[in-house]
Amino acid sequence: MNIIIVGCGKVGRRLAQQLSYEKEHNITVIDINRNYVTETTNNYDVMGIVGSGTNIEMLEEAGTDKADILIAVTGSDEVNLLACLMAKKLGDCKTIARVRKPEYRKAIGLLKEDLGLAMIINPEYAAATEIARILRFPSAIQIDTFAKGRIEILKLKIPKDSPLDNLRIADISIKLNCDVLVCGVERGQEAFIPGGNFVLKSGDEISIIASIKNGIYFFKKAKVKANPVKESMIIGGGETAYYLADMLIKAGIDVKVFEKNPKRCDELCDLLPKATIVNGDGTENRLLLEEGLENISSFVSMTNLDEENVMLSLYAKSKTNGKIITKINRTEYDNVIGSLELGTIIYPKDITAEHIVKFVRATNNSIGSDIETMHRILDGKAEALEFMIKENSPVINKTLDSLNLKSNILIACISRGGKVIIPRGQDVIMPGDSVVVVTAHEGFKDISDILK
Repeated sequence: MNIIIVGCGKVGRRLAQQLSYEKEHNITVIDINRNYVTETTNNYDVMGIVGSGTNIEMLEEAGTDKADILIAVTGSDEVNLLACLMAKKLGDCKTIARVRKPEYRKAIGLLKEDLGLAMIINPEYAAATEIARILRFPSAIQIDTFAKGRIEILKLKIPKDSPLDNLRIADISIKLNCDVLVCGVERGQEAFIPGGNFVLKSGDEISIIASIKNGIYFFKKAKVKANPVKESMIIGGGETAYYLADMLIKAGIDVKVFEKNPKRCDELCDLLPKATIVNGDGTENRLLLEEGLENISSFVSMTNLDEENVMLSLYAKSKTNGKIITKINRTEYDNVIGSLELGTIIYPKDITAEHIVKFVRATNNSIGSDIETMHRILDGKAEALEFMIKENSPVINKTLDSLNLKSNILIACISRGGKVIIPRGQDVIMPGDSVVVVTAHEGFKDISDILK
């Protein structure tokens, strides 16, 4: 596919990285910052143009007349929307815009229709949604959803006293009487898509796939806390914090937001009348203790500085047993940050890039299936993909154990008519099914890609 990316900031570079790895796209990036363009073209297999994404000559030079998709992810909502509008007029390609302002979010339907946008993505709202989902399962490190929310992949760390310790994966359904499937294991720096004979150990981080009901039941049987949090302390009053606080309040969770800018505090008081807004510096230990840090059931650090967020989470971890969530904007030091055990780490730009890459793959899919959902799991070492199966798919009407699958492939779940099926060897995929596949391979865009 011919893809144009307008904006080479964090999200733009991440998109260029992921899409260029798939080695089947012709990618051109546009940015007014020459250094950003040079860095992106030097690191990834893409073409670069220095200039504005709203300049007709630049868009024509990038090939909008032959482009399949234009993705606008600059730091300006207005530039993104205008670039998409111009691209539609110049080449009638599909367009995706990153739109961040809350006032635009309320008009998303109008914007998509009037500007002909294929997709609008709000990084702050997407990150807040991810955090709110995790706070429903405070012991989960990561939660990804499929089949319109009926299926979840839950990542958790096996505690020392858990019945999962030294248990074979094949024995879980019998010993715990749970209809779940372990689809990934992280042990130290290694990641596995395990078979039935794989033996779990305390300290392993495992990813399980299950219906919502069975996921809750599994957590309880595995002696992992499953109840949602009752209150949350949020440090930083930016847009992500606003979206998150609004979601948590609607879920019946008490929210306390710390923001040191008095003007922003006034805005938050108007926007979130049911939240407690504290006008103060959330990095002051004394203030956090006075406001009840030691008794809080969840703590979310989301200032604009990664270093502050890391230090805040480390401090909170030393004072409370509550759920800790840390927002990180840069991924350059993710291995170091991961070793600090900061609880759940949220990378907004990765969430945004994931949504867009899923759309690109679905647009480029073959005739056998459509990609509905895509999530990166196992610390980015694997993908979980949801396919909608069509009538002419090569995998239908065959038992799973008769399919000639590639290595490192796991058919993890089937959703059929609202029913969630954890598949066994004799199960059969049918047209209309939603199938979740976990793979260590990159770039799958059709269910047929799982076959040798």
